[in-house]
Amino acid sequence: MLVAVFSTRIALHVVSFVTQRPSYSVHQTNTQRVKNRRFTGFKTKGTRVQPISFLLLLTLFGLTACEAPSKVQDPILAPPVAEQVPTWIGAGDQRRLDEYYWLRDDTRSDPKVLALLAAENAYGQQLMAHTEGLQTTLFQEITNRLPKKDATVPIALGGYQYYRAFEPGLEHPIYKRFDNNDPATTEIVLDVNQLAQNFDYFTVGNWVVNPAQDLIAYAEDTLSRRIYTLRIKAIGSDAAHPDVITGAAPSMAWSQDGQTLFYIKKHPQTLLENEVYRHQLGTDQSEDQLVYRETDPTFSLWLEESRSKTFIFIRASSTDSTETLIIPRESPTDAPYPLLARADQHEYRARHLNNHFYLLTNDQAPNYRLMRVEVGNAHEQSAWKPLITPDPAIFIEDFEVFDTFIVTKEIEAGIARLRIYDKSGQPTRDIPIEDVPATLNLSANPDATASVVRYELSSLKTPDSTLSFNTETGDTQLLKQAKVDGAFNPDHYTTEYHTFRASDGAQVPISLVYNHTLKRQPRPAYLYAYGSYGYSTEPYFRSASLSLLDRGFVFAIIHVRGGQELGRQWYEQGRLFQKKNTFTDFIEGSRYLAATGLADPNNLFAAGGSAGGLLMGVIANEAPDVYQGIIAKVPFVDVVTTMLDDSIPLTTSEYREWGDPRIAADYDYMLSYSPYDQVKAQNYPNMLVTTGLHDSQVQYFEPAKWVARLRRLKTDDNHLILDTDMASGHSGPSGRYERYRRTALEYAFILDHLDTAQ
Repeated sequence: MLVAVFSTRIALHVVSFVTQRPSYSVHQTNTQRVKNRRFTGFKTKGTRVQPISFLLLLTLFGLTACEAPSKVQDPILAPPVAEQVPTWIGAGDQRRLDEYYWLRDDTRSDPKVLALLAAENAYGQQLMAHTEGLQTTLFQEITNRLPKKDATVPIALGGYQYYRAFEPGLEHPIYKRFDNNDPATTEIVLDVNQLAQNFDYFTVGNWVVNPAQDLIAYAEDTLSRRIYTLRIKAIGSDAAHPDVITGAAPSMAWSQDGQTLFYIKKHPQTLLENEVYRHQLGTDQSEDQLVYRETDPTFSLWLEESRSKTFIFIRASSTDSTETLIIPRESPTDAPYPLLARADQHEYRARHLNNHFYLLTNDQAPNYRLMRVEVGNAHEQSAWKPLITPDPAIFIEDFEVFDTFIVTKEIEAGIARLRIYDKSGQPTRDIPIEDVPATLNLSANPDATASVVRYELSSLKTPDSTLSFNTETGDTQLLKQAKVDGAFNPDHYTTEYHTFRASDGAQVPISLVYNHTLKRQPRPAYLYAYGSYGYSTEPYFRSASLSLLDRGFVFAIIHVRGGQELGRQWYEQGRLFQKKNTFTDFIEGSRYLAATGLADPNNLFAAGGSAGGLLMGVIANEAPDVYQGIIAKVPFVDVVTTMLDDSIPLTTSEYREWGDPRIAADYDYMLSYSPYDQVKAQNYPNMLVTTGLHDSQVQYFEPAKWVARLRRLKTDDNHLILDTDMASGHSGPSGRYERYRRTALEYAFILDHLDTAQ
């Protein structure tokens, strides 16, 4: 599956294991778009013996006396008890009783619901009160690693160099530019700190500059529902432009004359991106013209300009089908026409250069091949000519076309590479990569005439780096590596790549990192996975994780099926009627790490968010004895109820990912693993569940209902905490620093629940 067609349930950072990764591009890349979706050895609990000494514990985990959590006291507050109000969901054989359905309040204003969420927050705060000092320490550690002043590598666009900067103490970025020929001409394009000063939550989802380079259109979200307001601003002026567009998606595109802005309007209830409008500058939104309406509710839309600036692309995508519609930028009133009409299970992505389209397609190539066709013949698939048809074991994930060469991102046996081809499709060389396994991505390369490729590299121990490769000389230049303030030495960390055989014979990869200067063996483990939508959980650098690594932890990514780490078939084996492979891969991977001594079987902590939170819910039900603790972030846990309700945002667009529960076989399979439906009377591990009141990807009531049912049925005294951010949504707080407060809470939860019994 192409990255471009990921459903809109992933968080951002997909919800990554720590938080959002800062990223920057003049335009939204396909990889950045995944943030719209749902997102994230045997253990036997025996009789405890005397714990090891307190001082030894401090030594082993790198804690100081001042930050060590004190002994948990018996709570003053009792765990909140949600009222049971029996409600029948569905009909006939699909009729189910949901005693907590009343917790759904689409207005987010029901006093009874808000009171329960507040009680849960108060209860969790009390349980964690003794860790407040530790949370403060962790938060300071994490944020102190961020450079006080920072900037991205500038990108050339229309005679200017654009970049993003952070200033000391400020929560939000400042977008700036300078003239190509005079860096002293630096000016502010957009100061997000100024825009955000009157809001608890504020983010800019995207911005685009008009061809004349004097206007910027940007998308702002002040509620964290990912329903954007589009505004226009003159560059160099703080004066507000009168044009305001509400209820929009963040993707936009300008006409060639800079007088027309194309945008996508969201459905007011389902939030599907289903209508493209044309806005003429200086007019009211009520006068905007409908350009295209998507009538298939399994598809959503995205807008972008071709790199050649010749076309506006309307991308229509479902889980396993795509279509690109085209509008010439010079003729903004023309009706859009399809580059190639959609077909079931055909995915393609187009680039334009000179008189050709270059198309990455899965037609007769499950792991994709690259084709070329003249612009006028693109609608005839028979006219597409093969250009790059690699070994079927090689997955082509992305590409870019230049005047004299082509560069692809490919994955073979779980390892990513960047490969250079000549214009005839013959490979010429690979860009040399020393740090393997690593996360590799093509960066913004707006100039097709260049001989240099800019790309991004990161690994579990290598901070995010921007590099360039000269295809003529073979030279590589490091343009920037993210600075990590404090005592960080990458040589103190070891990365490893393992595989284990799953019960059905599949070889499942694991990437891990640990601080080898700390001799604790076996190591407590932070285990992470996502495993949905074909999204690959790549081994990139997370500076926040140092707070665990430097306390003796191993951090491991289990590359479960449902992602595309091993190609398209890895995704196919983890969706629809093979979805349970995602769950068994994670459980068996956890047991493998424990059995081989790579992780402490008594201290396995699992974490996942969004669709990865679904994974956490399943393992809590199916293998509770394996984990000392589970962190489920914005978890998608009420699968059947949500997928039966086509009024809920994103439901209809995901039938090909999870199944359509209106079909009996789909219903039965989904019900068999749905975490909310499979809660049972048994012991559960310590659990921290997080959500946001305004979440549009995974509604707050899913984790709230799940926790309520867990509280009623679980038979243990382990901690169960529901932490609801009342001001944000799927991705949490918007500020550069504030987003890490929940990370500090999660890490404190883990450190507080370490099993120190011998």
